[in-house]
Amino acid sequence: MPQDSPPKHPWLRAWRVYAQPACLRMLLLGFSSGLPLLLVLGTLSFWLREAGVNRSSIGYFSWVGLAFAFKWTWSPLVDRLSLPLLTARLGRRRSWLLLAQTGIVLGLLVLALHNPLDNLAYTAWAALLVAIAAATQDIALDAFRIESANTDEQAALAATYQTGYRLAMIWAGAGALWVAARAQGNTVGYDFGAWQTAYWAMALSMLPGMVTVLFSAEPHPVALPPTRTAQEWINQAVVAPFADFFRRYGWHAAALLALIGLYRISDVVMGVMANTFYVDMGYTKDEVAAVTKIYGVIMTLAGSFLGGALAMRWGVMRVLMLGAVLSAASNLLFSWLAGHGHDLNALIAVISADNLAGGVATAAFIAYLSSLTNISYSATQYALFSSFMLLIPKTLAGYSGEYVDAFGYSAFFTSTALLGVPVILLLFWINHKNRP
Repeated sequence: MPQDSPPKHPWLRAWRVYAQPACLRMLLLGFSSGLPLLLVLGTLSFWLREAGVNRSSIGYFSWVGLAFAFKWTWSPLVDRLSLPLLTARLGRRRSWLLLAQTGIVLGLLVLALHNPLDNLAYTAWAALLVAIAAATQDIALDAFRIESANTDEQAALAATYQTGYRLAMIWAGAGALWVAARAQGNTVGYDFGAWQTAYWAMALSMLPGMVTVLFSAEPHPVALPPTRTAQEWINQAVVAPFADFFRRYGWHAAALLALIGLYRISDVVMGVMANTFYVDMGYTKDEVAAVTKIYGVIMTLAGSFLGGALAMRWGVMRVLMLGAVLSAASNLLFSWLAGHGHDLNALIAVISADNLAGGVATAAFIAYLSSLTNISYSATQYALFSSFMLLIPKTLAGYSGEYVDAFGYSAFFTSTALLGVPVILLLFWINHKNRP
């Protein structure tokens, strides 16, 4: 199992790594990766709730995010399969990135063309298209990131990736709400045209990421053994990456997969109902945009940079523990907020703590997943890890609307905090087993 080595980087070098070209490219590509997620989850749930869709349906709608949990099923294709015309010109990683980004743009345009009140199922299928294309982009981008730098720099790449990702979330969250509010003007109540304008703007916002792919250098390709039959290709593309992981970690692989599958459970389950909570508490689009989507993301960025630097200085496992404790505890603050009704100052305080904790946890977790990956199977193995990370939380989150209807928001947020307790205990056990 991965071991934390003693700190070996002075603070100045730990921060200077962020100015390297690989980090700057990852900043821009992270923006492309972060843009679609909220548009089919958080922002879309705000749209649906404002349109009058019930909480239970919104909870089930979050299951489109399971595309990210099952992306490992087609990750071997992204890892190994060449695309006609594109791969010869761009390389294996960039060709898949460009194809996925094109799919995201098309899916967002389809979402913008149809009012969910006319046919909610049609909206769900369009959201699923965006989610599948976004998951495919993540597979290729994770491999691109892992192959672009050595192990010591992966935490820094993770932090700059998260910066671009979170900036995109500001735009997909606050930006979409701001555009919709401006387009709605003085119209009272639900206005489909306002949301349509916002989603057209989001589709256009994918263009910078596509340009970045075209002008980035393809990482040095990992040599692939020749295959003569379909069975050999399947063995090398599908079986070998998973067999390699279990061969390297033995019975410890079960503990590692358990940690991966549970680490984000508190945040993911809570996040599905967050925007619905804001609507029900009476917060306006502009208030949610300013506090949770701009200020909150800035706090997440601060946490990401802090987490990346701390991981280089102290080791990833220590920061993982810190992130797990803070993430679970911060959910209790939402339970406290539920008793305050419409209180903007209280919202600011809760978002500050929650997003700072989430940034620290996420930067450390991405670095940890990268450390588990064999570069020979980078796309497939990382897709397995990041997919498994979402499978249990996303499945459970689908029932969050029914839980809130039955027990209320305060009990719901407290329950999500308690979901973090097994993660903390598992981290303690893994650290104990890693001691010499």
